[in-house]
Amino acid sequence: MSSTIDVTSLADLLRRAAKAEILPRFRRLGSDDVRAKSEATDLVTEADLQAERMIKAEAAALWPDAVFVGEESVAADPDLLGKIEGADLAIVVDPVDGTFNFASGIPAFGVMASVISKGETVAGIIYDPMGDDWVIGEKGGGSWLRRPGGEAERLSVAAPVALEEMVGMASTGFLPKPKRSEILANLAKVRFLANYRCAAHEYRAFAGGHVHYLMYNKLMPWDHLAGTLISIEAGAHAARFDGSPYLPHHTSGGLLIAPDKDCWDILRREVFTI
Repeated sequence: MSSTIDVTSLADLLRRAAKAEILPRFRRLGSDDVRAKSEATDLVTEADLQAERMIKAEAAALWPDAVFVGEESVAADPDLLGKIEGADLAIVVDPVDGTFNFASGIPAFGVMASVISKGETVAGIIYDPMGDDWVIGEKGGGSWLRRPGGEAERLSVAAPVALEEMVGMASTGFLPKPKRSEILANLAKVRFLANYRCAAHEYRAFAGGHVHYLMYNKLMPWDHLAGTLISIEAGAHAARFDGSPYLPHHTSGGLLIAPDKDCWDILRREVFTI
């Protein structure tokens, strides 16, 4: 269970924020509505800012005891990130995951939220504004594709396959340069490599059984907490590169997710030799 947070209400809040603040701006951003943060491809838009502002305000009204940690809130106050580990209850939000796609007019972006209870991720939500549905996982309750009409479909990861048959996603851009070339060469051992530049849709594809692996090196909680829990609840094996569990306060150590432990071990040994 997700402590005192009603996951259905939180999921509905993400949907309402997307309809009010994100979708009306899609392919309608002005030149003053987009700006770079750390680099030219690290963007923030008015959709990110206004959607997070709405989610934060309504979450505070619904769950006043929860610490709210949003991507744009942390950009304004980096010390906020450290409050996740010690919080009895926290809500972590990415108002627009895939901002580069959103700003480029590419319809591959999402809204993500996770619920943290005493240092443990207990719920994750990934809303797709274009498809108008959610992927939701709760600890011990499985992962589900849910639609506004009430329909629900339980999700399960792909069946294990041989290394040469694996297709999946890997974010190599944040790897150290000497290792990046090595990993890219190793990826010739798998069948297919993709990168949507949107963790929300990568996690949805994995939990739905469409791909066999996900790999990330940079771990910001709004990008990975929801998707990792959803993946685990769909049957996956997820761990940092050293084999340890990925926890809400981790921001380094990498993350590799596969259908089972055997696939994880093969990928770690043969491909992601970090």
